[in-house]
Amino acid sequence: MQTNEELTLNVLRKIESLQSQKSLADELSLSVGKVNYVVKALIEKGFIKAENFFENKNKNQYKYLLTRKGITAKVELTQKFIEIKKAEYEELQKELDRERFR
Repeated sequence: MQTNEELTLNVLRKIESLQSQKSLADELSLSVGKVNYVVKALIEKGFIKAENFFENKNKNQYKYLLTRKGITAKVELTQKFIEIKKAEYEELQKELDRERFR
């Protein structure tokens, strides 16, 4: 199960490249409702902004763009994620070493 920070990072990483909340939900194996909730929260935090396609017949379709604040959050969350994974790797390496010397 993803933490809130992992979910936020995953949405920030993929938001600009996808065409809809449905495609984002499919990509992240989440419900559309959950993606909608997260996207709205990220808009409220100022991490992303939504732009409506005025020339598009489907007026509910938006393009999502990372803001400067969103880019900063994405970098910080990525660094935190890397540190967590490095710590997990080091712990696993210690366990393997202990098992080898038994």
